[in-house]
Amino acid sequence: MAKTSLGLDENIEGLLCYVLGWITGIVFFVLEKDSEFVRFHAMQSIILFLGLGILSFVLGYVSSILAMLVGLVELVVWIVAMYKAYKGEMYKFPVVGDIAEEQAKKIKL
Repeated sequence: MAKTSLGLDENIEGLLCYVLGWITGIVFFVLEKDSEFVRFHAMQSIILFLGLGILSFVLGYVSSILAMLVGLVELVVWIVAMYKAYKGEMYKFPVVGDIAEEQAKKIKL
């Protein structure tokens, strides 16, 4: 794996994009200027975990069981995302992955 503009290996930085969900996604999306790999994982983290967090919050008003199921899905997605990023894969989650890839290329900060 290549070094990024922040001096870390791409796979480590990709994994870190997911550690605190959308928060670290935003941090790495703003800070990383060179690596498309990291920018993709950062954007995917933002979209995935912000969306799942909102869904869980809304479903919490309807049913705590549904909110817990979303939380369980979120845990599984979190583990898979970190593992795939660490392995150096540009793993795209259904629907979200294509959107994240497009937005990461389009948005330049």
